[in-house]
Amino acid sequence: MAFRSVRASLLQSNIYLLPHALCSMPSEMKPRFVLLYGSQKGQAQAIAEGVAEEAETHGLFAELSCLENNEKYNLETETAPVVFIVSTTGDGEPPDNALKFVRNIKKKTLSSDHYKHISYALLGLGDTNYANFCNCGKAIDRRLRELGASQFYASGYADDGVGLELVVDPWIKGLWNAIKEELSNMTSKQTECVKEEVRDSSKETPDPSTADMQLNLLSIANCQNCKSIGQSEKLANLASPSVSTTQTAGSDLRPDSSSRRIGLSSRTDGALSADAGVASLTHSLPPLSQSALNIPALPPPYLCVSLQEMETTEDIFGPLNKENLQEVPISKATQLTRGDSVKTALLLELDISALPAMTYQPGDAFDVYWPNSATEVEDMLHRLGLQDQRNHRVLISLLKDTKKRGAQVPSYIPQNASLLYLLTWCLEIRSVPKKAFLRALVEYTVDGVQKRRLQELCSKQGTTDYNSHLREQSLSILELLNAFPSCSPPLSILIEHVPKLQPRPYSVASSCLRHPGKLNFVFNIVEFPACSGRPAGRRGLCTGGLFDLISSRLVLPGNIKSSSKPALPKIHVNLRPTCTFRPPADVSVPFMMVGPGTGVAPFIGFLQQREEQRRQNPLATFGETWLFFGCRHRDQDFLFREELESFVSSGVLSHLQLSFSRDDPEEQEGADETISPTAQRRYVQHNLKLHGRQVTDILLKQKGCIYVCGDARNMAKDVDTTLMEVIKAELGMDQLEAMKTLAALREEKRYLQDIWG
Repeated sequence: MAFRSVRASLLQSNIYLLPHALCSMPSEMKPRFVLLYGSQKGQAQAIAEGVAEEAETHGLFAELSCLENNEKYNLETETAPVVFIVSTTGDGEPPDNALKFVRNIKKKTLSSDHYKHISYALLGLGDTNYANFCNCGKAIDRRLRELGASQFYASGYADDGVGLELVVDPWIKGLWNAIKEELSNMTSKQTECVKEEVRDSSKETPDPSTADMQLNLLSIANCQNCKSIGQSEKLANLASPSVSTTQTAGSDLRPDSSSRRIGLSSRTDGALSADAGVASLTHSLPPLSQSALNIPALPPPYLCVSLQEMETTEDIFGPLNKENLQEVPISKATQLTRGDSVKTALLLELDISALPAMTYQPGDAFDVYWPNSATEVEDMLHRLGLQDQRNHRVLISLLKDTKKRGAQVPSYIPQNASLLYLLTWCLEIRSVPKKAFLRALVEYTVDGVQKRRLQELCSKQGTTDYNSHLREQSLSILELLNAFPSCSPPLSILIEHVPKLQPRPYSVASSCLRHPGKLNFVFNIVEFPACSGRPAGRRGLCTGGLFDLISSRLVLPGNIKSSSKPALPKIHVNLRPTCTFRPPADVSVPFMMVGPGTGVAPFIGFLQQREEQRRQNPLATFGETWLFFGCRHRDQDFLFREELESFVSSGVLSHLQLSFSRDDPEEQEGADETISPTAQRRYVQHNLKLHGRQVTDILLKQKGCIYVCGDARNMAKDVDTTLMEVIKAELGMDQLEAMKTLAALREEKRYLQDIWG
């Protein structure tokens, strides 16, 4: 009885007892903390899993859970420190697997001291190229404090626009001392209570089974000394690891897992050909080439993968969740750009007349599910040496002795899928390799020069090279493997590190009122130029695939009707209602639209809807509509020119403000002589500034709305800056007041963005 009482107190004191700890040394008791993540594409999850694994080296135990798995944790009664790692998706929305948690903590029925017992730290992931940077993390942070929770470590907000590691690495480094200090504080507060229980229980008749047991309450420092100090020193200073391997099912060779500091290695035979004076994917320059490297710990393997011959050949039949998708035919394809336009924009019309339940509103988006290129899949099979096993069944299970916390077989890989299906529909082989993947590849690289270069690219010192040769070039996993021919990873490494194949989102460019049974969308064919690591340029996976699908039936500019060729193939889509990026429900509310290039797409739907509303309600009062459109050349890439001019003529569009960045500024309509010709309405933000008085009047006096759609990395930032400048100039505000005014517009859902990188 006495022992059970003490053990309960230990658990309350956040000491985790391993199963055999009842009769072992006190060093087997590890302080615990709760680690929760919310992740849309796997980055937050991967970081959380890395934190859980590193916790072991610091003598701590992390109880890792996804936020949606609330049966595995209970914040209502939790007394241990809680660490949140969450990403943001869409227009500042929580990841799908964090949505329920966020909704729950936002309930107005919760009291201001509901979480007063919670002590937490939070790491948010986001991208400053998008609106509402790290909004999910900030929302959770703010709400937890409103409910009485306290922070034991300052929140970190990492920016994928410049590299998550710039914030993530130092944040995690500082987490360990912070969490140990917090655990020590918690332990010291509870020690007296535990000692009192021991004294009380010692007065009773001792249980023979526990009479000789001595209780030794460990401080965090004690626990660290007994195991983790040596390990944490090893983390930073281990020498090069051995390459000894063990074999798992399917001849899957695995190296031992270790982390280390790498010294210099000689560049011997096998050196990749490169200009000695030019840095490239496979070649570095001093000081990096002469530096000692801090490389990340080797991610622990966790999957056992084998291939089994099947009696019958399985056909590639489409995405895994196709029963939840709609398969729709493309009824029309039109090229919108003309001549030698730098970009090629296409308008596709989908026939959804057979799907009455598939209704949409202007401003909605939808996903297109597109497989990996058959050519690239074939190349990957050859690169892995598995071309003769393409139709074999892939058998995946967890390694029995894995050290990876929370390890799971990927849910997006169906049981008994063929290898061909796996590479075609399950894995994003076009994704940019993460540093953890590069670190894993080091162990399967034979050539010393190539191994050293992979170590550089995944190291802290090689961050600049990693960004310039991989991230910024959108280098794919296949392209990386082709650049390092002596690297021969097993299939299991790809399945562990390559993310799920993601659908491609597109904005709806039509209105059901104008085009019943049809859904239009617009896209530019994405082009990736040749670079170091990519001998020849390539097109975007989905946009290039769609173009190949419809190129022979494409209606060129100037043609009215398509030829009488067979119906185009079907594609898999899934509607994604936005619920926010929509024209005002009250038609009397004025609104402005900023949509250069293909960013004009949703606004075509807005205006088509407005035209039909005016036709159906001729006596209604309609607010002003403004569109700020821009492109390179009026005669080459002025998308929807005829339709937009028609909207102006009919009064549906009150004001159409145009910017042509490569045309002669002096020839643009309505040139303002007070502005330098080189700055004359070159971009949409210049037109916004020229009409600053009308902008502030509509947004702040008439309580109107402004919508921005298009490029996140440049245009959206410039528009945001311009709006700030306009508010300052027109209303005589300082920077802080203008920022607050713009933030209020966002909060009121009157400044909305649909932007992409």
